[in-house]
Amino acid sequence: MCKALSRVCMALAAAAAFPAAAEVPVADFAGHDVYQQVKIAPDGAHLAATTIVNGQTVLALVHLPDMASKLLRPREGDDVADFWWVSPDRVVYNEAMHVAGLEQPVVTGELFSVKADGSGAAMLFGMRAGPEMASGSHIQRPTSEAASADFITALRDDPLHALIASYPWNGPRHSANKLGAHPEAFKIDVRDGTKSLVTTSPMRSATFLADHAGAIRFALGVDNDQMRRVWYRGPNGGEWELLHDASRQPGLFEPVMFDRANASVYVACDGANGAGGICRWDTQTRKQETLWSAKDSSALDLLPTFDGLDVFAIRSMPGRPAVTLLDRNAPEASLLVALMKQFPGEDVRFPSASRDGKRVIVFASADTDPGVFYLYDAETKKTTALFERRPKIKPAQMAAVEPIALKARDGLALNGYLTRPPGKESAQRLPMVVLVHGGPYGVHDIWGFDREAQLLASRGYAVLQINFRGSGGRGDAFVRAGYREWGGKMQDDVTDATRWAIEQGVADANRICIYGASYGGYAALEGAVKEPDLYRCAIGNAGIYDLRLMYSRGDTPQFLFGENYLKMVLGEKEDELYERSPIAHLDRLKAKVMLIAGGADTRVPSVQGENLHDALLRARVEHEWMYERNEGHGYYDEAHVTQMYEKILAFLDHNIGTGANKATAAK
Repeated sequence: MCKALSRVCMALAAAAAFPAAAEVPVADFAGHDVYQQVKIAPDGAHLAATTIVNGQTVLALVHLPDMASKLLRPREGDDVADFWWVSPDRVVYNEAMHVAGLEQPVVTGELFSVKADGSGAAMLFGMRAGPEMASGSHIQRPTSEAASADFITALRDDPLHALIASYPWNGPRHSANKLGAHPEAFKIDVRDGTKSLVTTSPMRSATFLADHAGAIRFALGVDNDQMRRVWYRGPNGGEWELLHDASRQPGLFEPVMFDRANASVYVACDGANGAGGICRWDTQTRKQETLWSAKDSSALDLLPTFDGLDVFAIRSMPGRPAVTLLDRNAPEASLLVALMKQFPGEDVRFPSASRDGKRVIVFASADTDPGVFYLYDAETKKTTALFERRPKIKPAQMAAVEPIALKARDGLALNGYLTRPPGKESAQRLPMVVLVHGGPYGVHDIWGFDREAQLLASRGYAVLQINFRGSGGRGDAFVRAGYREWGGKMQDDVTDATRWAIEQGVADANRICIYGASYGGYAALEGAVKEPDLYRCAIGNAGIYDLRLMYSRGDTPQFLFGENYLKMVLGEKEDELYERSPIAHLDRLKAKVMLIAGGADTRVPSVQGENLHDALLRARVEHEWMYERNEGHGYYDEAHVTQMYEKILAFLDHNIGTGANKATAAK
């Protein structure tokens, strides 16, 4: 039976009790998450949350005993990007800057700290450190750094310090390597930014992993040759040892977290079925054992114990979220099982907890529900609602998301999701939008709230999302199966899923549109030219339409790492790249086209869209064109997103919706 706190259950009750609600405004889907993250202090006395106030992402600091709150507003209109409790009374955070000429804020790589009561603000690290600025800010500033910082970890037994990683913008520093600077790890004073060098990474583009005692034990990453490498050193420091080199050793080996004794480390591995697993690697014996693997999915998350010292469960998503308990007797496991019963049909997670486990932040979400943050009190055993992620979205008005499975033409198993309009869960021959995710490698669609899928479903469209080969969530081999398959098997997977939906009776074969952003924009236009009779219309948002330009335009080819990545996943023969580009085959095009581009896009420069736009004009092909000069790789400004969605809906209506039906009837 449904419990009172379940928003899904309340939504079902509301839907049964009242007539269909009015159409959800487009702007409600276009808006940003009002609350993004909520984390509780180690002692459970305070919590911090990132929330939007008057268009700015600020840090809310709440004293739980009396719920008194303070808002920390970054100076110069910046946004808080992320934050970490480093002690019971201090938070470290980073910021995103609003750069002139760009709507979406850019993370600066700077670090700041503030006390839990909102006092003692200090700048710890970054480019704007140094003498006080002319703005008159009184924030403390250490020496300016030409580098970006990442937070590694708090130090459990040292509340005045933390570990950070520094990525110098030029170099070398503390290294005889002449090919560029390597990342450095520092111990930093969280009050004033004073720091001391701990170690330098033995490779570029590495991240660090520390054990629970604060010793940095691993440096890992993908090198310029696109090979994963993992370096290791003992708990007392010393020289780095190359532990795993993918160029010579097969298999996935990515350390994630140490166990409670700091004697073993949990690693992402291939698993027994090659779809991805979690293994345990013993630091003394150097032996590895498989703890978990699934036939059709890799792990999404390791669920840590409340004290942060170990793992009690593994979360995966072959279709809907699944949790495998490693320790069924753990108090965390008992609470999770109880809350899953309290919130039936929802995905329940613990983003944060006090170290004694007496107060836990709970996040419950679903396909129809963007999610709610709750506070669980172990002494009273009560769960109290704190913040709704997107308060304007009402689950009763949203559409259920159905996991699907099918076989590609070559027999490869594929999974994805089908969303039918609310109230039409069993309807047949619906107008359908094939929504292709970007990335493409390692990215995947999941079961959960998807604002674009819900927007389209709210206007009467079925929405099909497919995790084509190259997508994440299915292990390393599945990702690599998509290499050099742009316009090939990756595209065929999308085609096969579309035809599957027709064969199942879900989609009207004469009313199908394909839409996507980034790689999804490429797939939309490539689908339109490769399968000209399958799609009535195609929408490309920030898409790639000439693969040759990937080597000369944008931020990817500017470094050796990016150039080697393109060679690996795309190939480098110009004639082949052009043959697999939508712009090369406009003579095959039958679908109506809409193109969306941002003039400040550095990942896929707007020249990709502009060139296709000009080519369509020369060919006298009518099409929709939307361009915003200050938007980047995907629109960010809420007004621009709202306008974009309104234009997309009008375009769909004209081609496969009620507008298309009226036009057909008129003929």
